[in-house]
Amino acid sequence: MSLPILRLGTVKNVSSFQQHLLALGLKIPCDAELVSGAESPLRQPLSRGEITLANRIAVHPMEGWDATPDGSVTESMLRRWRRLGASAAKLIWGGEAAAVSHAARANPNQLQVAAHTLKGLEQLRAALLDGHRRATGSTNGMLVGLQLTHSGRYCRPNDHHKPEPRILYRHPILDRRLGLLDDFPLLTDGEIGGIIEDFHHAARAARETGFDFVDIKHCHGYLGHEFLSAYAREGKYGGSLENRTRFLREIVDGIRADVAGLQIGVRISVFDTVPFFPDPARSSKGKLGPGIPEKHDDLIPYRWAFGVNPQNPIEPDLGEAEQLLSILDDMKIRLVNVTAGSPYYNPHIQRPALYPPSDGYQPPEDPLIGVARQMDATRKLKQKFPKLIFVGTAYTYLQDYLPHVAQAALREGWVDLIGLGRMALTYPELLWDSSAGNLIQHKRVCRTFSDCTTAPRKGLPSGCYPLDGFYKNSVHAQQLNAAKAKG
Repeated sequence: MSLPILRLGTVKNVSSFQQHLLALGLKIPCDAELVSGAESPLRQPLSRGEITLANRIAVHPMEGWDATPDGSVTESMLRRWRRLGASAAKLIWGGEAAAVSHAARANPNQLQVAAHTLKGLEQLRAALLDGHRRATGSTNGMLVGLQLTHSGRYCRPNDHHKPEPRILYRHPILDRRLGLLDDFPLLTDGEIGGIIEDFHHAARAARETGFDFVDIKHCHGYLGHEFLSAYAREGKYGGSLENRTRFLREIVDGIRADVAGLQIGVRISVFDTVPFFPDPARSSKGKLGPGIPEKHDDLIPYRWAFGVNPQNPIEPDLGEAEQLLSILDDMKIRLVNVTAGSPYYNPHIQRPALYPPSDGYQPPEDPLIGVARQMDATRKLKQKFPKLIFVGTAYTYLQDYLPHVAQAALREGWVDLIGLGRMALTYPELLWDSSAGNLIQHKRVCRTFSDCTTAPRKGLPSGCYPLDGFYKNSVHAQQLNAAKAKG
């Protein structure tokens, strides 16, 4: 019989947290004592090839919902980037998901890379560096990137309520969810070529505006990720792994040929699972049931997800992820950010949380299991590819004990850098504070309420509504509460 999910905010000390991990049978490294100052693993420099970083803290890119309708920068975006800089992270992995064209946007207020947004991109980078300089005194040993994205199946460039998907193949479950008929058009090879050119233009713009690297996003159900799972697509972009990675390789080749000196990273969902939905038998009015997988017995071998066992697609399989990383290694791409799944159809895999977003479901497992699953995948891949620089994901759910786990994971060689996502919205300085020997500000620790996902789903700006005063008392918070009350 499984243990009930324990709210980590009620766990009083690290010893109790370690005992809880043992009770769950989870292998998550966790140090009893935090080391401060120059001896902290979080403050150790990293040098590999042409890349030098002055500490082991990273910030993940997050999708923004607060640009102008034409994809330009706003004051709230500048504030967020300044706060991300104040995290003291020396690796800013992409800052924010930036669409390579208007049609590629996941929402009508997503940042876009275009001629009219270049000045804004420069301002975002400058705000981030200013926040970092104020926090640490120096931007030496820092690498700042921009995540380039096309939202593919999840494009909504013009209206929050009007999906405009661009798909590579028929998906027997997701097509039904999105209401796509059998004759819905697939992207042609020619259209894919145009999208590749959009990535090249965006990479050139990123370099011109001062960014050190670009992330070619291959995660979370967006277009790059869908290429990896295009087993059922015919032609040169589907079927074999060579074909399914052609999109990535052609983007990289074009950047290398045209944008000298720009580093490249790839954020990858290294495993997936079938889509989940709330169990109707355990749902009640106003409350979602626990997540259960969609029926798939008649879809075996499963050919619509990257990084799963095709005979049992609930089970991760890192075999092709290893082959993909070998390709990256051969292309001398050193920066790899490991994530999993998708927020659209299996958020408990991608973003372990106790409280579900509005379009999600109650956790089907203790979220710590999801944390352990992602950490273990990163550890296994890092062991096989020592030349690559691995950024780990899924730490926010650890809450007050994130610094203890982060320190141990670095010390034991599970990962090269600790990446913060949601936690950076409310408490970006968490790891800097812990490694300085400062007391943790417990009231600022993210408790995974998921409002940072629910608010955008309701058409509201990105942010931490429960804990960040900028949003907590805003008109948007009132709108969010009203929307949640309506269900």
